[in-house]
Amino acid sequence: MFNNLSEKLDKALHVLKGHGSITEINVAETLKEVRRALLDADVNYKIAKEFTNSVKAKALGQNVLTTLQPGQLMVKIVKDELTELMGGDAEGINLSGNPSVILMSGLQGSGKTTFSGKLAKFLKTKKAKTPMLVACDVYRPAAVDQLHIVGEQVGAEVYSDPGNTDPVAIAKAGIAEAKAKGCNVVIIDTAGRLAVDEEMMTEIANIHKAITPQETLFVVDSMTGQDAVNTAKAFNDILNFDGVILTKLDGDTRGGAAISIKSVVNKPIKFIGTGEKMEAIDVFYPARMADRILGMGDVVSLVERAQEQFDEQEARKIQKKIAKNQFGFDDFLSQIQQIKKMGNMKDLMGMIPGMGKMMKDVDIDDDAFKHIEAIIHSMTPKERSNPSLINASRKKRIGAGSGTSVQEVNKLMKQFNQMSKMMKMMQGGKGRAMMQMMKNMPR
Repeated sequence: MFNNLSEKLDKALHVLKGHGSITEINVAETLKEVRRALLDADVNYKIAKEFTNSVKAKALGQNVLTTLQPGQLMVKIVKDELTELMGGDAEGINLSGNPSVILMSGLQGSGKTTFSGKLAKFLKTKKAKTPMLVACDVYRPAAVDQLHIVGEQVGAEVYSDPGNTDPVAIAKAGIAEAKAKGCNVVIIDTAGRLAVDEEMMTEIANIHKAITPQETLFVVDSMTGQDAVNTAKAFNDILNFDGVILTKLDGDTRGGAAISIKSVVNKPIKFIGTGEKMEAIDVFYPARMADRILGMGDVVSLVERAQEQFDEQEARKIQKKIAKNQFGFDDFLSQIQQIKKMGNMKDLMGMIPGMGKMMKDVDIDDDAFKHIEAIIHSMTPKERSNPSLINASRKKRIGAGSGTSVQEVNKLMKQFNQMSKMMKMMQGGKGRAMMQMMKNMPR
């Protein structure tokens, strides 16, 4: 996520992170490189210039040249300005209606239908809502079928009327159906086009006027950079939408859309999509994103994801097993499943301070655990519960059964033993205190 921008900003700020002499001249030179990095990320020239001018004014106003750690202070000022540029505080979603109606808008290919499903899952699992998806795309082939598939994946009702070509009538009927079935959120998936046109804008405006949604969201592909910002402005002029959703942030994103869009349309980014899975949706926190762009990681989001998968009852069982030296490969497999549910592995690694830079050229497969899972599944139930039984001949059989080698089985056994020892140590006072602290962190 934003690897290219992060690398260029790090280089630009590097000269000020040392202990050398800091002058107004090299501050100006640094900010020139910062502006260049923003322009390379497809940030609007005017916004990039205003940003660096603001950073310079604040830096000189705080006497950055005479502080003991001018480099660190400069990084903080850049981070604060980035946070403000992207919206300052996280914005919630308006769910005041009964049902609450959310209208999704955007161009074709922006990921609108998929994100409608992600949002339904988010509201169902995080907000205890009962969502219904309404299929109002009457043009794109298989659009209705796609929404039904998405709805099935996330366990949400889907309303469609295949014989009807009037999206306004479908939207109204969908809301009525939601009321009848006791669904308290309606997410209306509308048609997109390959480009903004008058017909499309008239149609989405008519739907908006007819249903008066509590929340109108503009979905945009973050990989389109400055074009995304221009499209957002066109939609906002017609709809006066409430917020933006940025999709495909896990791809080769330059970052221009995330940094520029709030400044151009004065509407907050509310959610981001970080992968293909239906769980790959995050609330957009400008300060956390600024941290990640500057290579500082995002530990708070990492802990929050861990907490979401944290099963207190299961954790107590594991603690007892560790205390009695009964922690086995079935338990290890259970821990792996919880980690996988947290999201894309490279994205998770990028949340650890300093790791984003180290991992930029490393390709981590989403299925990075498949060899480990294959080895464990090739063990007998007795071997999984009592790993000490696994001798040389058993390792050979396990390797053959899993399509791996004895060396890979040995490597897993070594990692398992090291993890078991570490978890045993974590049972002590300091470990329990740390776990309790993580558990009690505000969400």
